[in-house]
Amino acid sequence: MNKVILIGRLTRDPEVRYSAGEGGTAYASYTLAVDRRFRRDRDNGDQTADFIRCVVFGKGAEFAEKYFRQGMKIGVTGRIQTGSYTNREGAKVYTTDIVVEDQEFVESKAVSDGYRASAPSASPAPAAAPSADSASADGFMNIPDGIDEELPFI
Repeated sequence: MNKVILIGRLTRDPEVRYSAGEGGTAYASYTLAVDRRFRRDRDNGDQTADFIRCVVFGKGAEFAEKYFRQGMKIGVTGRIQTGSYTNREGAKVYTTDIVVEDQEFVESKAVSDGYRASAPSASPAPAAAPSADSASADGFMNIPDGIDEELPFI
């Protein structure tokens, strides 16, 4: 059985591309920083993390593009896929990716925004972020009626 479950923070906004042709399929890739349970340097107390590349296709990729931002804590389930290619210098490069089957938020928007505000950012806040008046008191965004077909988890 090839099954992976990860919880981590996005290291940057998802990168989304579309396949060629009419009605191209969306393809998103992002990297999760997943904390390890042990500490490498006991004196310093630094917790180490693994940086794991994830890929998602179709509606899931469009969802990631619309809602996921750097610093958000998300959970994914999927499978490990390995591959290889020869780079321009002629060296063989081996890859390991997680092909995402399911992805979800694991903390509220308010907590996620607070984390992003306290962490240094290399890029400005996205222009398409939901407005504050679309969020309820618990930090979750209210979803308007009539967009059920756009949501991958209904």
